[in-house]
Amino acid sequence: MSGSGFGDLVRARGVLRIIAAQLTARFPSGMLSLGLLFHVEGRTGSYGTAGVVLAALSIGQAVAGPATGRLMGRLGIRPVIVVTTVCCAAAIAAIALFDLPPAGIVGLALAAGLTFPPITSAVRTIYPKLVPASLLGQLFSLDASLQELIWIGGPVLVTFLATGVSTTVALLVSAVLLIGGGAWFAASREVGRVRIPRSKRRFGVVLLRPQVALMTLVGFLVIASCAAIEASVAGAFGEKDPTSGVVLAIWSLASLAGGFVLGRLAMRPWSLALRLTLVAAGAALTPFLPGFWGLTTALVISGFGLAPALGMISAIVSSSVRFSDTAEAYGWTNTGQLVGVALGAALAGQALDHFGAPIAFACGALLAVLSALAAAAGIRVFPDLKGRNAGPVPDTAPIPLPPSAG
Repeated sequence: MSGSGFGDLVRARGVLRIIAAQLTARFPSGMLSLGLLFHVEGRTGSYGTAGVVLAALSIGQAVAGPATGRLMGRLGIRPVIVVTTVCCAAAIAAIALFDLPPAGIVGLALAAGLTFPPITSAVRTIYPKLVPASLLGQLFSLDASLQELIWIGGPVLVTFLATGVSTTVALLVSAVLLIGGGAWFAASREVGRVRIPRSKRRFGVVLLRPQVALMTLVGFLVIASCAAIEASVAGAFGEKDPTSGVVLAIWSLASLAGGFVLGRLAMRPWSLALRLTLVAAGAALTPFLPGFWGLTTALVISGFGLAPALGMISAIVSSSVRFSDTAEAYGWTNTGQLVGVALGAALAGQALDHFGAPIAFACGALLAVLSALAAAAGIRVFPDLKGRNAGPVPDTAPIPLPPSAG
């Protein structure tokens, strides 16, 4: 990202405020996976059961994502955010406070997922209204980079709370942050000023666009890889060792650095595949480099390409659909990523229980390789954003008039 572009973004009215609000509202996303993993494994003694709970949470989010994105165009952003935030926090608090059988925990995790507030879809739909279209690609890169603060602070905070205090407190803190961040985001002036037009297309039609479908697939694979590696790191060090949180924080810090370094580069059709090749290269080293320093080295390599890849996914979606369809389109891409979390966490959980950490890491590496191959397969349909705006297609356009007779 160029210095001038970054300065223009910082000076744009409301950008820093809405970024801070949405990062706070999304911060529990960086806590819940590990928090539930530690809590459920401690209650049941099984990483497999914990993986099923994480899968239920992610499947609920996946099912609800496109629907809540569509609802924001009908009911408004604020009502949807407020109602979902309250319901989701209540389900998480119930998991923390009550001694439930595994089936009850899975049911509440599914409810939390179904009501998880659609902050990501909302804010990425709002961004085109905050900055000129020429700065939008850089804003997506900045957003993808700064969201790594969630994955730096979240795992560290929840790991130290879970290991130093209790897993119940860790989940309750997540619920409190969900409420506080959601309230701040919903109360932001920028949220009140943006109205998403009702889409005139049938629900799901936007997924037929090849760019949206491919970004959904790529996001699914890369986030499945991340979820598998995250669970593998936790399993490799054990629930009582805070080292896992430190390793995951360094991984996210590398992603943050990569976002700022690579975000300044033009987004070409082949850029996504190259960035994901870097992610896959680092992930492929994880089964062979055990211990703190080995895993840290592998994940620094992998993380350097992660935020740039996620930022490009957002830019490709934004530049390929109409504004009225952006919230639903991001809902589908988020759904792909959340299904990826479910698959990756469950796959790694089973591998940890039956085969050990190296095989669990190998599952994550394979998923990362597949994400790079999927991105390479889509080079022909991806937009070339060098010198182009990443803004959505307007819902209205000038109507050509016939030349006057005179």
